[in-house]
Amino acid sequence: MRNQEELLYSLANPSWNRLFHIYDAFKLGISFRTIQDLTKIDKWFLKQIEELIHVETEIQKYNIGNIPSELMEVAKKKGYADRQIAHLLNCLESEVFNKRYNEMGIRRVYKLVDTCAAEFEAQTPYYYSTFGEENESVPSNKKKVIVLGSGPNRVGQGIEFDYSCVHGVLAAKECGYETIMINCNPETVSTDPDISDKLYFEPVFWEHIYEIILQENPVGVIVQLGGQTALKLAEKMDKYGIPIIGTSFEALDLAEDRGRFSTLLKENEVPYPEFGTIHNTDEALELCKTIGFPLLVRPSYVLGGQGMKIVINEKELEEHVVNVLRDIPNNEILLDHFLEGAIEAEADAICDGENVHIIGIMQHIEPAGIHSGDSYAVLPPYNLGDYVMRQIETYTHKIALALRTVGLINIQFAIKNDKVYVIEANPRASRTVPFICKAYQEPYVNYATKVMLGEKKVTDFEFKPVKKGYAIKEPVFSFHKFPNVNKELGPEMKSTGEAIYFIDDLMDDYFLKIYAERNLYLSR
Repeated sequence: MRNQEELLYSLANPSWNRLFHIYDAFKLGISFRTIQDLTKIDKWFLKQIEELIHVETEIQKYNIGNIPSELMEVAKKKGYADRQIAHLLNCLESEVFNKRYNEMGIRRVYKLVDTCAAEFEAQTPYYYSTFGEENESVPSNKKKVIVLGSGPNRVGQGIEFDYSCVHGVLAAKECGYETIMINCNPETVSTDPDISDKLYFEPVFWEHIYEIILQENPVGVIVQLGGQTALKLAEKMDKYGIPIIGTSFEALDLAEDRGRFSTLLKENEVPYPEFGTIHNTDEALELCKTIGFPLLVRPSYVLGGQGMKIVINEKELEEHVVNVLRDIPNNEILLDHFLEGAIEAEADAICDGENVHIIGIMQHIEPAGIHSGDSYAVLPPYNLGDYVMRQIETYTHKIALALRTVGLINIQFAIKNDKVYVIEANPRASRTVPFICKAYQEPYVNYATKVMLGEKKVTDFEFKPVKKGYAIKEPVFSFHKFPNVNKELGPEMKSTGEAIYFIDDLMDDYFLKIYAERNLYLSR
């Protein structure tokens, strides 16, 4: 909670977080009239926020054993998540869910979105949840699969995962499954009601996902098409015994756990930069003496390089670790020795656990240190050489098989003095997969989904990519809409999309211009 002076200033000056500061102001005891005078927000809306304070105060009078059913229902209808109620009751989220869902029978019902404005009966299978009486979503007895979307878009995410989700849904339909899409972004194609057999317009958030799973009883859930947002829910699903279609949670977690992943690399004789994991500043300052600067500091399980930074001394290291732990408490932080002047490349592949097919290898124009989503990248690579390419291909096969990947995998590399180092592996759809699909005119996500479902092996497909010249991935930035933000590029992604540009050869004026501009920019 902020002090009174900060809150009053925030109330009078609109910002993205002013709504939360209004809440804090009520909690602090600032009068309703003062809040209304400063914000100029209609009293009706402020009254709704004030009521939330009263509900919370009432909830805190009880514990999980004696909270009245009526109060629990009011809290859910007001929009409180089980996790928030658990915080107020000082118990576990799972205890709150069990109490309200199993003991009290307070469950979500699903309402049909009226796409016909009541002019005639809507038939579109497009649902949202609420807490009421009648459930309008009737589950079928067909074999069905749930696909998790990537949730709301933000700067540093892009919509590439939406492409993967849509093509995954269409592939599952081809295999005879009833397809259920869960996503909450109205600007995506995956939330068009005619893409999947059933669409739940719901947050990609565990409580909502779990109740839909209990409602629909699918044969499994596909998490590797919706990016990091969907992938982070795999642990919960594994814990609750919900089948994950494709690569197992164990493999997904192994790739994210830098310690275990590096052990896997060492066992398979795959080079990687020296690294370590820390949980506080003391550990960071001790570890940096062994690894040496410069260091790439990055939290685990984050989206779009959130919180990543290259540091060159102990002062910068300590400041950034403190900032990361403030924003993402209790997160494990990775320290990697940063290979200055290295070339970055990445490979995408489909694996069925036994066979691997590399769908594309891309070389970044900028030296290492720029997030892959912000980089200009060229497909196929323009000057890596046969020796480096063989290393990339060998390591991609080794890692995909060692992780027992079933579906898509993306591996990022740093090349220095013709030696290839593995930076990380993501056993999921990457941002570059849609780009490769369009450049080579091959439905790779369709193939990968059928592999995940166990309907096909990699060897069942006849790959015929259209390879003519080069395709350049051009990041799209929206800095003109945010004039006061830091425009300097680094390991945290700042682009909001990408475009594709085709050239016949490397003497193309566009390529020469971009190559010169990007390397000049980064050498300043």
